Amino acid sequence: MNQPIRALEDQDEPALLRDQFRQLLRYRALLACGVAVGLLGGGWLALSGEESYTSTGEVVVRSAASDPFAAGASADKGINIGSERQTAVSDTVGTLAVTTLARQGDQVEVGPLLSGLQVTNPPNTLVLRFAYTGRTPALARERAQALADAYLEIRRQRTENSIANMVEGYRAQLSPLTAQRDQLTEQAAGSDDVAGARANLVVAISELSRKISELRALDTTPGYLTKKPVAPSGPTGAGLPLLLGLGGAVGLALGLLLSWVRLVFDPAVRSNRELVRSLGAPLLGTLPRERASAGTLLAIGRSGSRLAEEYRAVAFRLAYDPSFAQRRRLLVTAPRGDGTGAAAAAANLAAAFAEMGRDVILVEADLRTPALAGDLGPAVQGSRPGWANRGERAWPSESRMNVDVPGSGAFTLIAGRRTDNVPRALTSAPVGVIVAASDRADTVVIVLAPPVLSYADAVALIDRVEGVVVVCDPREVHRSDLERIREIIGAAGGTVLGALLHPGRSRHEHRALKKAAKRRTRGGRPGRGSGGGGPEYAGDPGETLGLRPFDSAAGHR
Repeated sequence: MNQPIRALEDQDEPALLRDQFRQLLRYRALLACGVAVGLLGGGWLALSGEESYTSTGEVVVRSAASDPFAAGASADKGINIGSERQTAVSDTVGTLAVTTLARQGDQVEVGPLLSGLQVTNPPNTLVLRFAYTGRTPALARERAQALADAYLEIRRQRTENSIANMVEGYRAQLSPLTAQRDQLTEQAAGSDDVAGARANLVVAISELSRKISELRALDTTPGYLTKKPVAPSGPTGAGLPLLLGLGGAVGLALGLLLSWVRLVFDPAVRSNRELVRSLGAPLLGTLPRERASAGTLLAIGRSGSRLAEEYRAVAFRLAYDPSFAQRRRLLVTAPRGDGTGAAAAAANLAAAFAEMGRDVILVEADLRTPALAGDLGPAVQGSRPGWANRGERAWPSESRMNVDVPGSGAFTLIAGRRTDNVPRALTSAPVGVIVAASDRADTVVIVLAPPVLSYADAVALIDRVEGVVVVCDPREVHRSDLERIREIIGAAGGTVLGALLHPGRSRHEHRALKKAAKRRTRGGRPGRGSGGGGPEYAGDPGETLGLRPFDSAAGHR
């Protein structure tokens, strides 16, 4: 049974990822909270934000040219589109647009006007896209139109000013040349030197005049408004469905992050692999959840029960385990809690072994809160030997009972009973004789002990019952608890045969158990925690050890 625990290898990474994803899904509340927060945030943004409208116009920028149809003419000559984009969002354009809008009755300042403007440049083009966002469609269209027109006007004015400055400079150069030419004309004619100087001046004057003429002939059109802004038909921005979808995605990511943080700091066992590694023993089985089992302890004997089949599988696995088959002694315990899961496991394993034809003795070693006989209900048939004398007897005197499992067989129950000195009772000679009954052929002794980390009762029994099965809820047991259990049992000379996982009890099952306990209390049979474990008789403790095979026809041993 104690096979070597295989170390996690590199090729197990996909399995580890699947395990981690399953572990994250354990915190469904955090995931649901994250998604809910995301949906609420998306809905709030969609419903609380003011509606806005965006109108877009496009301007093609061009340079001044003398002949735009000439071969080889380049439209982007001298244009830096990045600088033009900065000019489009400058205060100069905003001031001119404010003046235009003021004449139309729209009083707005430069800062608020430019705050709603966005100018972009599509790649590899000379196009500036003016997008203005306003409160109404008409307002967005008017302001986008005013800003585009203002940009074109500013660019036209700058081009004309540049041409005027250049013409003025050429004229300044032309005036002294003209004066010198007139002086040379007044001088005596016939001189070759004077004629040559005058000819040179005429050439220079002609060149300057040609440049001035070319500048005056330039086409100063700054660009074209290829797409006029129009009033948008609907508000811009993400709608309610899109915002809800984005909110749900962000919320899911937030939930996964919170789940991961919770997983990192969670001391509980996060996977079956981690449980096996911490306990140092294999996983015997995982019990399914059954609503039909609420309020009842025995699943074996109930037809069509998946829980019963799982108990049978665990019993067969233990029966063919060399460590258990040698002594046929089994100690069932839980790490912490009330031990309800361990009690159910011990009773059902006893019924499963009885179904296999074994003589089974189930010893309830919980002498602090004994309740197994009451939890088994009508299946328990108390018997009082005729030789028993009334009087105060110590446990396990007069605690023998027969448990009949319909359709499966029967086993002997040594019910627990409140005892003043629990350690002394557990280590007494009569208990040793009962445990030694497993030396007989086809006899199995199962001992139900209190939680091993709550009381030392289980440790006191390990020297007599070496094989230990730990029954726990993987959602509640901690890794440190399993490691401590492994150290305690190993130090006491025992062997952990494996772990049996139960799904825990839901609220419905807890309520059903409480109602069943109240009914048993009213009927005179106390439940768990009530301090009783069945009828108490007086007698010699040594005389209770004469256990014989159960005769179903006679109804006694």
